[in-house]
Amino acid sequence: MSNFFARALAAALPLTLLAAPAFASGFALREASPGGVGRAFAGEGAIADSAATVWYNPAGMTKLEGFTATGGAHLLFVQSSQSDRGTTRSVPGLATAIATGGGDGGNPFHPVIIVPTLYASMQLTDRLWAGMGVNTPFGLVVDYDDGWFGRYDSTRSVVKTYNVQPSLAWKLDDRFSIGGGVSIQYIEADLNNALPNLSPLLADGSARVKGDDISFGWDIGGRFESGPIAVGLHYRSQVKHKLKGSFTVSGLLGPLAGSNGETDARAPITLPDSLAFSAAIRASERARILASAEWTNWSVFDAIRIETVDGVSISSSPQHYRDSMSFHLGGEYDVSDRWTVRTGVATDSTPTVDRYRTSRVPDGDRVWLTAGASWKLNDNIETRFSYAHVFVTTEALDREDDFYSGTPAAITSTLRSENRGSVNMVGADVTVRF
Repeated sequence: MSNFFARALAAALPLTLLAAPAFASGFALREASPGGVGRAFAGEGAIADSAATVWYNPAGMTKLEGFTATGGAHLLFVQSSQSDRGTTRSVPGLATAIATGGGDGGNPFHPVIIVPTLYASMQLTDRLWAGMGVNTPFGLVVDYDDGWFGRYDSTRSVVKTYNVQPSLAWKLDDRFSIGGGVSIQYIEADLNNALPNLSPLLADGSARVKGDDISFGWDIGGRFESGPIAVGLHYRSQVKHKLKGSFTVSGLLGPLAGSNGETDARAPITLPDSLAFSAAIRASERARILASAEWTNWSVFDAIRIETVDGVSISSSPQHYRDSMSFHLGGEYDVSDRWTVRTGVATDSTPTVDRYRTSRVPDGDRVWLTAGASWKLNDNIETRFSYAHVFVTTEALDREDDFYSGTPAAITSTLRSENRGSVNMVGADVTVRF
């Protein structure tokens, strides 16, 4: 690889390898329990009323007699838009930058996003339970229209994770339980952005990063119940991925054409650990008050480092995420032996920092307003339905990315934009008990 090619390759990567905003802080997906949406996921680690407790706190499995399975899906309807506030690019030889030009990118999210979940719990003895969970804790698809003004920052971002979690729980006595599991997590990413040619009159080039990996994590939790009060504490570990794949540059012209090509690449990515506290209070025979608070260690996501398979650095893109907190408050009321209604509210702070926010993660603080209901067909089958509206704060994007640094072809792209968004969400699941 020539020295110029190496520099251009590095400069073409203001890409982030985990880059899609999801529906919790950063690029996490909070949608692990379709039925839990109706109470804004409040008290999930303490109430243990479905097999989804395998994810929120495996210790809760000790509340589930016999065999319990819960499966469902969320349907997400996302509105998001970018407004150009003066996005520019420099031109070698010109003293002043010029407008990048292009459309607003449209709504980059698919019309309907489906997030499925599946959990199961089995009581093995009077004290021992085994469980399994399958869900998607991170990922999304963000796809802007061709030629949009922020194309040098991103054009298309696809990030998917699939998590399988076998778990065990042990009932110490009638009040205390502990539980834990191992996460087997697969991740894949396919990220794209345009590359500026020397003249703005020329068509853009493009950069693409693809990679995948399988890595492991773990979680542990405890649950305590006394009288009308149940509390749960749950810790989920980091998952340290090292994605392996390829980096491809195409469409560069003139003196930049030598940078076109494909090379093997890898990217170490650490997904954050988290600690959650949950409480469920039985206010009456029919009513329950639920609450949760969760800390996520997003500060481990300080930069994206792309390197060759031999460990030679291709690019390091600073992210400087900060830790985030979410707070959840909800309530449930049993209208009858078969019908239950619920509602909730939650706040979820973004870990992104203004200077480093990108169009791949146009994230903002979130407020959830939710409602739901459940219906017991009989003692063995229960169906839950939920709805949520998520308000996302309007945030500014003011980011600089340098291309071909250290060469006469050096170009700086400055993305100045304002992002607006909101989410409507419906969820449903079915719990079967034997």
